[in-house]
Amino acid sequence: METSTLAPGLEFEQPIHELESRLSELERSADGRPETESEIRRLRREWVKVTKRIYENLDPWQTVQVARHKNRPYTADYLGLVFEEFMELHGDRHFGDDRAIVSGFAKLDQYKVLVIGHQKGRTYKERAACYFGCAHPEGYRKAMAKMRLAAKFSLPVIALIDTPGAYPGVGAEERGQAWVIAENMYEMSRLPTPIVCVVIGEGGSGGALGIGVGDRVAMLQHAYYSVISPEGCAGILWKSGEYAEQAARALRFTSADLLQFGIIDAVIPEPLGGAHRDHRQMAARLKFYLVRTLRELLATPQDKLLQDRYEKFRRMGVFWEAPEAVKTGSENG
Repeated sequence: METSTLAPGLEFEQPIHELESRLSELERSADGRPETESEIRRLRREWVKVTKRIYENLDPWQTVQVARHKNRPYTADYLGLVFEEFMELHGDRHFGDDRAIVSGFAKLDQYKVLVIGHQKGRTYKERAACYFGCAHPEGYRKAMAKMRLAAKFSLPVIALIDTPGAYPGVGAEERGQAWVIAENMYEMSRLPTPIVCVVIGEGGSGGALGIGVGDRVAMLQHAYYSVISPEGCAGILWKSGEYAEQAARALRFTSADLLQFGIIDAVIPEPLGGAHRDHRQMAARLKFYLVRTLRELLATPQDKLLQDRYEKFRRMGVFWEAPEAVKTGSENG
């Protein structure tokens, strides 16, 4: 457990925070007596039991809250914990440098890679500069320009997705927001280098898809990946954000749902109590997945890589309908 978890957290985590508070008090005043040490061990076992019970039974809205947790590791955190020798690359060569998307070369174990990721910022000043992780067209143009550069030097691309959606402002639309996202999706579908995408927090709509087309798409256990945010869905269907919890259930956007539907390829387990409780352990698990996946993809011939990527996304949304005769027969009993 990290000390940051003692800060006020999510409502459903209250039993966890109460145990953490009691543990913290006992550990600060530990007097070495056997009964005190025994109580500390008992509380630790209880913490594990309660945390496991709560996090194994999260509903979709609680998953959204965890994905948005203020202490959850962001792209910048993973750049320091998973990668080495990161060198940031700025600008789209058209308009400017969007801080909502970070890009640059780095080392991942023995591999040289290009890393692209959404960045939300910790402080209000950082978040304002990053538009809370909502990228403008220049952010997606920057991402695509750097991905083309990676392909030129035969470097794999790692995309870390964490955004509530692309920036919806007038200026962004005037500069071609929808066009740029569509262009990125098209270009990524045929980029001649391995691409691994991981949803590390929020995966919102086209803002996520703008850097989300890859040979492998994975999610952290308590992330979500959706065509729209729960609040946006509630606003459209019920004309009120008060129904966000109901919308979250209807959208079926948790990692377990999407793995079942074949939208993603893997779920990366989070530490007990969520990634916000142990950044280092989460980073180690993410690194293990990325290294293992890159080893597999780099051994795949380029023509097969591109064909598999194309077929992977073409299969999404396909379903089979029973022949009319079969349906009629079953209806007649």
